[in-house]
Amino acid sequence: MTIYEKLSAIQSELKAPKSQYNSFGKYNYRNCEDILEAVKPLCAKYKAVSVMGDEVIQIGERYYIKSTARLIDLESDGVVENTAYAREEAEKKGMDGSQVTGASSSYARKYALNGLFAIDDTKDSDTTNNGQTAPREATKAEKKVQPVEKNEEFKRLTKSELVQVYGVSNAEATIAWFEKKFGIVFKDWDKDATEAARAKLTEQKEKQERGKALKEQADGVEPPFSMTD
Repeated sequence: MTIYEKLSAIQSELKAPKSQYNSFGKYNYRNCEDILEAVKPLCAKYKAVSVMGDEVIQIGERYYIKSTARLIDLESDGVVENTAYAREEAEKKGMDGSQVTGASSSYARKYALNGLFAIDDTKDSDTTNNGQTAPREATKAEKKVQPVEKNEEFKRLTKSELVQVYGVSNAEATIAWFEKKFGIVFKDWDKDATEAARAKLTEQKEKQERGKALKEQADGVEPPFSMTD
């Protein structure tokens, strides 16, 4: 099974009931620990492991916890990941600084796991719905305001660019090849990954123009041109 097949199987079999109760909002919810407890036996079943990590980033004048949930295939080292953000409040009544960060981390981790394992929690307000303002996810606009996005030289690679600029005949197969090479899904490519892809595409286009186009198969799908390093 590929990493994506394993992820699909885990998503289909995952059951993480809302075992927590919020007395203020009078509703049940699940937290990060509930999801992880449900995921662990499925990871063992499909020979994979789920790991998480946090990063503090600054967007404008505010600080956010960026949490990344990863599913790693123990048989192939394939990786699928998803990220989520939670803004740190400047202060919260009854909490010191470390507790504020911890609450934001738990919130961001929960939604990173939700995205990775296709769990719908849109109706939940989480444990901090007690009359106080909860750490919230960054809005779509805020997520885009990151230093790398401000660099005008960084433009995301598009399928139309693959076809029109580099002469690719099968954009999907080309993207799949790069995803396997980088270990990063196409939608998460950063500036470095994008530049590396463009450099490789330029190199292959030049080879084509010199009449040195070769054929090579990757995972049963034939790329539109040679992907030999």
